[in-house]
Amino acid sequence: MVIAMDNDAFLISKMDDALALAEAAMAEGEVPVAAIITDANGMVVAAAANRVERDGDATAHAELLAIREASAKRGQSRLTDCDLWVTLEPCPMCAGAIAHARLRRLYYGADDPKSGGVSHGPRVFSHATCHHKPEIYSGLKAEAASKLLTNFCKSKR
Repeated sequence: MVIAMDNDAFLISKMDDALALAEAAMAEGEVPVAAIITDANGMVVAAAANRVERDGDATAHAELLAIREASAKRGQSRLTDCDLWVTLEPCPMCAGAIAHARLRRLYYGADDPKSGGVSHGPRVFSHATCHHKPEIYSGLKAEAASKLLTNFCKSKR
């Protein structure tokens, strides 16, 4: 579901924060993807960028790192009153974690037709066996997020 949200300053500011984290990750040689988790009051609970290369861990995606941090801070695995902001459509692994964490809403920037797991590929939340489906809002600052990823890929060629 693509939602026109360009006039909502709060939504834009959270994605701008995620994009800044993604840019910092890119400067360290990581794929520029970042995630922020906010509580019901809009306060940041956790924030992370990809650390796959740094940690030598294929599961060190921004979404998983943010979910782990938020769960540790709250002392619980379910984040039912929290929202996730991520610069790129989550992959199937991350979409599964989002469902298990019971995140309330997912906001993401760029679509990922090749490796996405929400609107593309396996569409994790569309299966009857999925434990939980968050409200999904895509396309938030999509052009900026896509450009960041394109520039990263060009720099690696």
